[in-house]
Amino acid sequence: MPKVYGDRVLSSWNGNEDAAVFTLSENMYGILTVDFITPVVDDPFTWGQIAAANSLSDVFAMGGRPVIALNVVNFPTKYLELEILKKILEGGLERVRSSGAFLVGGHSVQDDEPKYGLVVYGEVEKSKLWRTVGAADGDKLILTKPLGTGIAVTAIKAAMLEDQATEIEAVESMKRLNMIELPGHLHENVHAATDVTGFGLIGHLSDMLGENLDCDIKISSIPAITGVKELADMGLIPEGAYRNMSAFQEIVNITEKFNQSDIDILYDAQTSGGLLMAVKPDISTEVLDFIRRKGFENSEIIGTFRAGTGKINLL
Repeated sequence: MPKVYGDRVLSSWNGNEDAAVFTLSENMYGILTVDFITPVVDDPFTWGQIAAANSLSDVFAMGGRPVIALNVVNFPTKYLELEILKKILEGGLERVRSSGAFLVGGHSVQDDEPKYGLVVYGEVEKSKLWRTVGAADGDKLILTKPLGTGIAVTAIKAAMLEDQATEIEAVESMKRLNMIELPGHLHENVHAATDVTGFGLIGHLSDMLGENLDCDIKISSIPAITGVKELADMGLIPEGAYRNMSAFQEIVNITEKFNQSDIDILYDAQTSGGLLMAVKPDISTEVLDFIRRKGFENSEIIGTFRAGTGKINLL
């Protein structure tokens, strides 16, 4: 990647951050991000909602609020009706409006496979910016959404999902905006944050560690979508999870024997996953209670940061 020059640029693709951040004024940063995905469900309106929530997440992961969004659309008009595209865009618009932002246009191209997402511009006060790094020894790790969307989507696409509760729960989780809006005294005690997407929990957590921290993860505390561990036991593991395991397993210490599905789910590539938040320990329970009251009922404290060498220890 080419090096980014400019004294206004705080983060870019060189730092494993969730979005580009740049100085707007003495007190404000701008946040700019882009993301798009292939279909994860059959219903076009629902897919539009999920894709938009996924794109907006990077702004929320940096403590900001989205302001303006642009559609990014790849669509095969020679295969699919324009009414389908209309419903996709309506779903995206609904999520953008729910986030408080404005959808003001976009760009589309012909493609053999549909893809949809957003370019999102957001803003954050300088004192409220969360970055991927910044966790401290002793901080608690909060996960705001259950894992397993990749496994659930794999089962949905393979028509091997017998329990509709799993699909409903996975879809509701993917549609949910990571818009938590912590009050000031709680927001300032979040030392670092990121969202869980394509690299799975292990991959995105590794970005929070650097070279000087470890994180001890309590396996029994990991929230998971209903039924996905059973699906994993059946072998319904998406290819992305295997890629993540190959990329990150060297930094993972497994301290005792766990079910393989308990390990697989940690590498599962998520669509519109939750936030990982490193929180000051003496206020972590208060932060967790607030997040749950905002509708993230499955949120859990899943681990503890400590001085180390960039390892993830599964306990």
